[in-house]
Amino acid sequence: MKDVKMLPGERIDMLYADSVRIIQSSEVFSFSLDAVLLAHFANPKKRGKGLTVDLGAGNGAVSLFMAHKIIGKIIGVEIQPRLADMAQRSVDMNELNEKIQIINTDMREVFDEIKAGTVDTVVSNPPYFTVEETTKKNLNEHYAIARHEIKADLELVTQTANRLLKSGGHFYMVHRPDRLFEILAALQAVNLAPKKIQFIYPKLGMEANVVLIDAIKDGQLTGARILPPIITHHADNSYTDEVLAIYEGRSDHD
Repeated sequence: MKDVKMLPGERIDMLYADSVRIIQSSEVFSFSLDAVLLAHFANPKKRGKGLTVDLGAGNGAVSLFMAHKIIGKIIGVEIQPRLADMAQRSVDMNELNEKIQIINTDMREVFDEIKAGTVDTVVSNPPYFTVEETTKKNLNEHYAIARHEIKADLELVTQTANRLLKSGGHFYMVHRPDRLFEILAALQAVNLAPKKIQFIYPKLGMEANVVLIDAIKDGQLTGARILPPIITHHADNSYTDEVLAIYEGRSDHD
């Protein structure tokens, strides 16, 4: 691992049996289990020999966590300069500069850097909450933009994914189940056909709090699959064996 400059309030966290290190800051942004689950769920064709784009990359968590199963290149797109800088330093620290590129830009401007229709896989952990919900939270600017649709809403994310992807390319997204019908409508509006859906439950007997979706550009609307659920925690709040296996890089899926 390469030494990199650390800013006040930052720390280094480790994942996948300490094989991946990521710069975090509770003052700015920390990845959640959702990012780990999305990176595990995404299953690029031919081991990702083509181009993968991470929309709304934040501090680079999903890109870093996917790097071990991608042969080709990953481009992380992040609008916030501070988060993009954290992501880039994490890429440097893990010596993954030949595989991961971080672009500090608005999704609306991403086509200045990436040609439309050239991407095989797009992944996104977008803001979950509407702008109207922002006023209910006392968040700093970094958290507000990461969690609320201030800079990028569901429509923009799905439209951008569609424009980036080749026909037959996959869009993998993690989101909130209470917006599922809105999500499915947004996907279908841009000809992204949902093919796999997986619900994540915080504990046995509780309602789902996360949903993972795999959609194919220009795919048929028939043949969708609902995958087996994942339960993340035991009653005592410890992680289940399945989630621990995902965290440690010991878990594969179809």
